[in-house]
Amino acid sequence: MASTVLSGRGLSRHFNIKDAAAPVQAVRDVSLEVAGGALTALVGPDGAGKTTLLRMAAGLLAPSSGSLSVLGVDVAARPQEVQDRISYMPQRFGLYEDLSVQENMDLYADLHGVPADVRRERFARLLHMTDLARFTSRPAGKLSGGMKQKLGLACTLVRLPELLLLDEPTVGVDPLSRRELWQIVQQLVEEEQLSVIVSTSYMDEAERCRQVFVMHEGRLLASGTPHQLRTRADGLSFTAMPRAGESARTLQARLIDARELVVDAVPEGGHVRFIRRAEASDDALAQLLHGAPAKPVPARLEDGFMMLLRAAPPAPAAAHDAAAHDAAADGAPGDGARGAEAGAGAGGETMIEVRDLVRKFGDFTAVASTSFSVARGEIFGLLGPNGAGKTTTFRMLCGLLPASSGFLQVAGVNLRHARAEARAKVGYVAQKFALYGNLTVQENLDFFGGAYGLYGKRLKQRINQVLDEFQLRGQEQMSSGQLPGGFKQRLAMATGLLHQPEVLFLDEPTSGADPLARREFWRRITTLSEQGVTIVVTTHFMEEAEYCDRIVIQDAGKLLAIGTPREVRKQAGEAGNMEDAFIAIVEKNRSGATP
Repeated sequence: MASTVLSGRGLSRHFNIKDAAAPVQAVRDVSLEVAGGALTALVGPDGAGKTTLLRMAAGLLAPSSGSLSVLGVDVAARPQEVQDRISYMPQRFGLYEDLSVQENMDLYADLHGVPADVRRERFARLLHMTDLARFTSRPAGKLSGGMKQKLGLACTLVRLPELLLLDEPTVGVDPLSRRELWQIVQQLVEEEQLSVIVSTSYMDEAERCRQVFVMHEGRLLASGTPHQLRTRADGLSFTAMPRAGESARTLQARLIDARELVVDAVPEGGHVRFIRRAEASDDALAQLLHGAPAKPVPARLEDGFMMLLRAAPPAPAAAHDAAAHDAAADGAPGDGARGAEAGAGAGGETMIEVRDLVRKFGDFTAVASTSFSVARGEIFGLLGPNGAGKTTTFRMLCGLLPASSGFLQVAGVNLRHARAEARAKVGYVAQKFALYGNLTVQENLDFFGGAYGLYGKRLKQRINQVLDEFQLRGQEQMSSGQLPGGFKQRLAMATGLLHQPEVLFLDEPTSGADPLARREFWRRITTLSEQGVTIVVTTHFMEEAEYCDRIVIQDAGKLLAIGTPREVRKQAGEAGNMEDAFIAIVEKNRSGATP
């Protein structure tokens, strides 16, 4: 095994994109050395250049300038030689959904020329590691999201490579499947001394790696061990409890708005974890916390990451301030900041009512007798493993799928009898980009505004407002399909909110987003909630459950838990964080124990 598996010098890559004024610089003058026999992480905001760097390492893109050596081979000059020795799993791995698990593995073994005697032993090991041995005859299209990712990894590894490249392998995967995927990867590193380079949006995943490279806008900001990078926040990381009658989300919003004092803030376990600026005065912080004591905590990699990205105080007039001003001018409903953690669910106007909801597909029951209600202005989270029934529940709430039985009312409209009328009162943002990629940003906004019944002066006014609110100004003539992922998500949110819906449905809205983008997204959601918009969200980021007033956890179509984040953690036995609580509740249910 070579001591260095990847070496880049002055590496750059640009793309000529239609309608862009100048070539897009995806990677800019990057130099790096990646050690072999270990896990290495690439982290950075959306559009940082991580995927472009991995694709160059895989020999799929040639550098515009600079040099890149993989396993001692000049990859630009001899890409096939490199591809014969590595394996690459892109974000959207090409499984054949009509083929079975076994047939997919056979196909990839054939493509890589794996001999029959070698593949027998290799298949047995991979099926055991991925726990797919029981499902070899099941079509790939019938697998859950987590199982598809594990099958994709198995197909990538049908031959034993010298280097494995993984591009966001756990995007859209629930915490249980994410843990299983990482156990497989770590087992390969430890037992087969495999070299792995992974790009990831999860800082806890990068924390497992020996070496971390932080990229931003195509440049390499920093590199080092997780310990070296987290020391940037040493002595600056704290937690604070909300005062009586205040939610963690409200405290987090106040802290994250105070950019001159605070680098970052995130709700966690009922309190708020934050990073103070080194130059912030103790008196100013005490005033910001309304006298609540701040407890120092050890820094972690995500703290160091946020310090790098927010090294300088930003300009004032944050986007969410403009959003609040616009909404007030429009007469948007407002009920002020939410109070206790139970939020609007404690007695506000009911916007969603679900009683004994059932959805069957033939003999299969996807959702079994589910009941709950959601109040105006509440943020309500639907959580569950892949295949748990939450997407089916979500689609019924949106009016996209009829219920088999039960009562379902949204914004005062019975969805079993008047789905079209209810949809006029709701906004919807899909997990996958669902707008028209061949239309520009402006054309998409014009089209969806008209579909929602907005015309003339009113449509122009609302488009101008969302362009400012979601920081899309200057991108109006850009083809939406050419936008970076973060901008696509902003555009999807903008179109979903054009008609100022009473209820907003968000399906995995931050899937694949980096921590910085997730903070900005949730600050907007908090503002919408304070204006009285009801939010229903599905997410696999368990830290995001802490932003919710209440959550439900589903598995195998059954509702396992419902309540505030604090109540759900208590049900799991006072779990330290929501991810631990989620895993404990699901595993107890699957083992037959009472959660």
